[in-house]
Amino acid sequence: MSVQNDKIREYKDGIQAFGDSLPGVAEAYHEFTGKALASGELDAKTKQLIALGISLFANNEVCTYYHTEESRSKGATDAEIREAAAAAAAVSSGHILSQGATRIEQALSHGHVHH
Repeated sequence: MSVQNDKIREYKDGIQAFGDSLPGVAEAYHEFTGKALASGELDAKTKQLIALGISLFANNEVCTYYHTEESRSKGATDAEIREAAAAAAAVSSGHILSQGATRIEQALSHGHVHH
């Protein structure tokens, strides 16, 4: 088994134990995510690619592995998966730039930063 599969299995085992301790909570989560990631106005492949990008942004290793595999299972090509990662990188760097362009400039102009 690969490290990736081991981590996903560890997560699934952990969520099972969590569910055993808090009946209904894990099931409600799985029902919610199942419905949210099912095909609708957006197809399931697109939703998995979005989930992959968010997993990368959140630096969530298990979810990154999981949504990479789910993207593949929904028909995403390796090129589409890599493109989703590139889009996530662009958006996440834009997040930092937008904060620099707004919060830092506000702090500097309002005298909150002393040098």
